[in-house]
Amino acid sequence: MKRFALVAALLLATSGCASLAPTGTPAAVTATAAMQGDAARPADAHGWVRSELYFGVGEEQGRAERLQAEGISEAQWRQFLDTEVTPRFPDGLTVFDAYGQWLFRGDAEPNRLRTKVLVVLHEDTPARRADIEAIRLAWKQKTAHQSVLWSRQPVEVSF
Repeated sequence: MKRFALVAALLLATSGCASLAPTGTPAAVTATAAMQGDAARPADAHGWVRSELYFGVGEEQGRAERLQAEGISEAQWRQFLDTEVTPRFPDGLTVFDAYGQWLFRGDAEPNRLRTKVLVVLHEDTPARRADIEAIRLAWKQKTAHQSVLWSRQPVEVSF
């Protein structure tokens, strides 16, 4: 019985190592690796950036005498994404749940709260930068938060 279990485990472990050679011509294989003729998702794109926006969504934990922002529910976050972000970046985006902290000037301890990190890959154009600024402004107006951190890095992308 032990021998059967050992043989079964060995077969199971090595079964994922085998693979079949791709069928078809090399051109057919290459065509599936890149989206041809799609301007929104080029096979190779230069002049793009990765924008990360950091939104505080949890209840602030800072000095009591300072006005504190209220927590944002998942439903409120989703509504913000649907009304402010997705119309500006309909081709795609990514959101991460995170934990954030920062130190306000004059505070002895950092302010801590749950955070949403929005990642958008986009062309580095004045129109796209204006879209990011509009999202940041909308968040501050809707939530009374003081800021939305924006980090940008040049990237080379392919789809």
